[in-house]
Amino acid sequence: MFGKLHSLMTDAPTLTTFVVEDRLPWPDEAYGLPERGPFDAAVLCDAGGREDCAILRISTRGATVRSERERRPGQIVAIELETGKRTSGRIAWIQRGELGLAFDEPVDMLALLNRTLVSQPVERRTMPRVEIRCPAQVKCGAALLASALRDISASGLQLEGKNLPAVGSYITVLVEGLVVPAGEIAWRRGGRAGVELFEPMRWTSVIPWVRSMVRRTAH
Repeated sequence: MFGKLHSLMTDAPTLTTFVVEDRLPWPDEAYGLPERGPFDAAVLCDAGGREDCAILRISTRGATVRSERERRPGQIVAIELETGKRTSGRIAWIQRGELGLAFDEPVDMLALLNRTLVSQPVERRTMPRVEIRCPAQVKCGAALLASALRDISASGLQLEGKNLPAVGSYITVLVEGLVVPAGEIAWRRGGRAGVELFEPMRWTSVIPWVRSMVRRTAH
């Protein structure tokens, strides 16, 4: 059903971002560099039929997908996820082969994350990339720098802040309620930096933390 996109996912970790904040997951200049993938596969359905597509970002209110078929803003569509979830909505915008879908009904992101993990083979179950904003501190040598966490995955995370360490610096990221392995600054762009962790983070530790953060911001 999911064609070549699905086969790509089995060869490398997906770069699809799960946005757990209650907002539309539209790209912005401050977010990051464009990614080539692979991304989670899905099927986009409309009056013209069914088409394999790739999910770049998804939140409770919508998704950014990559599609090759010509469509128009305002068009009614439905998206079928690999987990079996089907959600209807409308196309909010179109730009360079990417579509912004606004869902008719909100999607439970924590349930979607859980289904995504369960759908993976047990021996290769990996924490997906989650966009979640919270305060963080960066320890580099004797220095302790204030920053903000932008997203986190099994193998790395993205930080935002002033005077972040240079590329190649060994650091430790301190986040309340979560043990983050030490890592290295892999890239920097403006006030943001990507951190490659020396040890992968287990989904069994990250998902409960994400759940607690979502519940905390909901109150």
